[in-house]
Order: sequence, then structure tokens, then C-alpha cells
Amino acid sequence: MATHEIPLERRTLHGHFSRDLAPILAIDPGDTIRISCPNAGWYLADRTLFEPRDPKLDDGHALIGPVEVRGAREGQTLVVRIDEVAAGPWGVTFGDAGHMLAWELENGAGRCRGFEVELRPFLGVLGMPPIGDGVHSTAPPRRQGGNIDCAELVAGSTLFLPIPVDGALFSAGDGHARQGDGEVSGTAIECPAEATLTLSLADDLTLEWPIALTADAWLTFGFDEDLDHAFEIAVEGMLELMRREHGLERRDALALASVAVDLRVTQAVNGVKGVHAMLRHDAIRFS
Repeated sequence: MATHEIPLERRTLHGHFSRDLAPILAIDPGDTIRISCPNAGWYLADRTLFEPRDPKLDDGHALIGPVEVRGAREGQTLVVRIDEVAAGPWGVTFGDAGHMLAWELENGAGRCRGFEVELRPFLGVLGMPPIGDGVHSTAPPRRQGGNIDCAELVAGSTLFLPIPVDGALFSAGDGHARQGDGEVSGTAIECPAEATLTLSLADDLTLEWPIALTADAWLTFGFDEDLDHAFEIAVEGMLELMRREHGLERRDALALASVAVDLRVTQAVNGVKGVHAMLRHDAIRFS
């Protein structure tokens, strides 16, 4: 399998989702890409603003891609293995009325005004263009991925996404050095980042909504403007996962989920709210 270094340049960056975007690279399933991206606001590791930008087409997150996966077909499942994510040297978090925390990021820690947090870097945006022609915002999460903003998707995790278009046309970006569930101010520690991702296809798995596998747990996701509906989608996804992975009948899965599955608000600030259901690998012992 090949590894492809994608340079950070005008040709490889975009700030919207669209099926009309030409792929910057075509890879085979199982190939790895290495990317470097500005922070969500298009600021580079040296703190300069990336230019030039199109004011209409680049008003969203700074994303690397799209990358075509040869042989990918609409309705299949894209497998995104997150091999490595490294935060850049600085980051920012915004609060009310333009208030900002400016972080220095070094040796696995973020420091600001006497505060210190341990870093858990991940990419907020991992996804493909949604159903429909035209230009689509990078802000909301969708069935096809996008601005999921899930703090569990650190290095070592694998994300599974339903493919909406032949070739997949995958894009990634939005480096976060650390984020709490909910992302309550609207931003994490927003930072430039580098990442290594391996893209493949799951021929034996058909999904309606994203799922993920981490070192500790299975996750199922639900996205909707209504938080209650997002919860329902995540739960239904978890019940199906428990059937598929553990052979459980729905009535047993539902009862066990009430005992062993945790529901978390992934984020509540992207217009479309996100929920993930988490089933830890050690939550249920099967005899």
C-alpha cells in the first residue's frame, strides 16, 4: 500500500463541500495520506493567514481534499483509520463577545494564562460531500461525516462513513488540540494540525449513519437539529451495532444498552447537534 504526502497549498485546500470539486488525488483502497492543514480559520502554523481565498467558496473550515478512493461506490462504507494527529504549536479558543484564550501547545500540554490542559488532538472535520448538487457548508455534521467534532476520534480510532458519491471524495481538517463533549463555547483549542489517515472500503458493512471504533469503545452517531432526535438516531445505531457485533436480539440489546451504553452530546453548537452512544469494550462480559 502506498503513502501519499499532500502538500498544503492553494490547490489542495477548499472551504466548502461539493460534488463538483475535482479530486486533488486518486488513491487505492488501503493507501495512506499525510496532510497538514491550517486551523479552522485558515491560520497557519506560523500564525499567518492563508491567502488567497475565495470569499464565497472558502468561508468554511480549511479542508484538505477532496481525495478520490478508486473503486468506491455510492452506498458502500468508507473506512478512515486515524493513524496519527499532531497539534501545531499554538491554538485559540473563543468565548463570549470575542473573548479569546491563546494557547501555547508543547510536549502534550496546552498552556494559557496559568491554565494547563493535557492535549488529545483530533480532526473535527472528516467527511464527504452531502447528497445534492451545489455548494454546501462545512459547519454541520451529516450522515456522510463532516464537522463531527467528536473528541474520541484521536489517533488509533477508526471512523466508518456511508459513501454518498462514487469515488468518495473525502476531505479532512479542523485541527483540535483538546475539546470537551458539547464544545459549549463553539470552539475547541483550534489549531493547525498534521495527520496521517488510511482510507479503505468495508465491503461487508452497509451503514445509514457513521460509527466509530476506538481503543476503548464502539461509538454510534446521530445528527439532527433536534437533540432528542439525534439521541434516537444514535441509540438505534447502537442497537443495530449490538445485533451485528454481538448477535443480540433487539429487546436484549435495548435492555443492555440502558445498563451499559453511555449517551454523550458530541457537540451542540454546529446548527445540527451531534450525539454519540458509547459501548465500552469491557462494559458487558459474554459467557
